[in-house]
Amino acid sequence: MGQKAFIIGTCDTKAVELRYLRDLLQASGVEALIVDVGTSGGAAPDADIPASQVAACHPQGIEAVFVNDRGRAVAHMAEALRRLLAQRDDVGGIIGIGGSGGTALITPAMRDLDIGVPKVMVSTIASGNVAPYVGPSDIAMIYSVTDVAGLNRISRRVLGNAAHALLGMLQGQIPEVAEDKPAIGLSMFGVTTQCVNRITEALSPEYDCLVFHATGTGGRSMEKLAASGMLRGLVDITTTEICDLLMGGIFSAGETRLDVLAQAGLPYVGSCGALDMVNFAGPETLPEPYRQRRLYEHNPQITLMRTTVDENARMGRWIGEKLNRCRGPVRFLLPEGGVSALDAPGQPFHDPEADAALFAALEATVRQTPERRLIRCPWHINDPAFAAAAVAEFHELMRGESMPAE
Repeated sequence: MGQKAFIIGTCDTKAVELRYLRDLLQASGVEALIVDVGTSGGAAPDADIPASQVAACHPQGIEAVFVNDRGRAVAHMAEALRRLLAQRDDVGGIIGIGGSGGTALITPAMRDLDIGVPKVMVSTIASGNVAPYVGPSDIAMIYSVTDVAGLNRISRRVLGNAAHALLGMLQGQIPEVAEDKPAIGLSMFGVTTQCVNRITEALSPEYDCLVFHATGTGGRSMEKLAASGMLRGLVDITTTEICDLLMGGIFSAGETRLDVLAQAGLPYVGSCGALDMVNFAGPETLPEPYRQRRLYEHNPQITLMRTTVDENARMGRWIGEKLNRCRGPVRFLLPEGGVSALDAPGQPFHDPEADAALFAALEATVRQTPERRLIRCPWHINDPAFAAAAVAEFHELMRGESMPAE
């Protein structure tokens, strides 16, 4: 009740397209509002929420937005839009249209919205790398094909499809499921799938298990949900995104990986899953210093590089410093038999010396307490016994969480 579709774009250049979207949505019974995020400062009679009203939400006021510097104006209008939408309680869904500037302006506000709120972005750059725009959110990106510069036989169809996609999200009924089980987050990669599948199977009777693919965005998505209070605990078996952060791979989750543990204080069982590999695209994309390293072609699009003794020691120190800041209970498991499917006897990344350097650096860095413990396990990470150990540790932490304080 009272939820509206917000149609966002620059009325000074895209008023015709914005009106077209509004007419389609309203013809189907959805209340729709055009939000003008133009930075020219001109009046826009089509706007239900004018640019001046949006700009006024910036902490420094309208004057900070309507400046004679397009880059600053777009950045400040983006911040103003984020704050405007945060103040509203009637946002049922969003559809945005724009080129590179409009996409950069509108998508930060979309990312701020809760997972599940419909978000559709029609963009001229949606056929390229959209990771910086989508981030850890559930934004649906639609390539505009032609430029967003008036209505024609192509743009009418593309914009119409986008409007009806949003309409379906707004009006379609999603079957209700009783969410009586607490949700937990788990991280997985192809080379740790056996382990995480066993853990998920064991924990599913008691927990709603949300498994995230550790591709950078996956780790950020998991931690976004944890920070928002939607997860009760983490079974972070696959911390491989840290390899890509420190060694320049393509699946980094950024410097903030693991920071949520200091913020949210969640029960945490972690491990060293796939810390033996850095991910790159095709072989030709590897930096020159890496081309003579131990490599493995995972598929034609992904080339893996084995981490060295020194790199493992570096990762151990980095992870250890993060774990020292955790507010909640921590168990970090060290699989002495290997950290991925490729790190096993006879496999191309088997390197006990590198793994030993990782474990030694963790033990030298982590300040262990009854609440924060490293646990050496004599199994490979995909051994059933290792999965059972992780499950047992998580159960122990969750039992501790449920016990009343003395």
